[in-house]
Amino acid sequence: QLQASGGGLVQAGGSLRLSCAASGRTFSSYAVGWFRQGPGKERQFVAGISWGGGSTYYADSVRGRFTISRDNAKNTVYLEMNSLKPEDTAVYYCATGPRVVVVTTTPHQYEYWGQGTQVTVSS
Repeated sequence: QLQASGGGLVQAGGSLRLSCAASGRTFSSYAVGWFRQGPGKERQFVAGISWGGGSTYYADSVRGRFTISRDNAKNTVYLEMNSLKPEDTAVYYCATGPRVVVVTTTPHQYEYWGQGTQVTVSS
């Protein structure tokens, strides 16, 4: 089970740090992705990190502003979000699974999903 947390309401230009904690199983052998879904929009890839943390991937829209990291000892993945924009408003989900040996931007490859955490950026 994945538990996403850290969302909230922030003004444009502000920062938030999302956390994704795994319980009941470890995901240290899998890549982990963060996705987001805005109102009326499809779920889109935001960032991903390899199982060891050595490789990270970002959507063009967030590269340079967001940073993904993981602490396998704590079974937790983080998404540091800086310089937030109103268009970053969405529900953010973390995901992983045994099919995700390497990071993929395709949501259906991820078997386990967190419940989502709302991020709202006001202008």
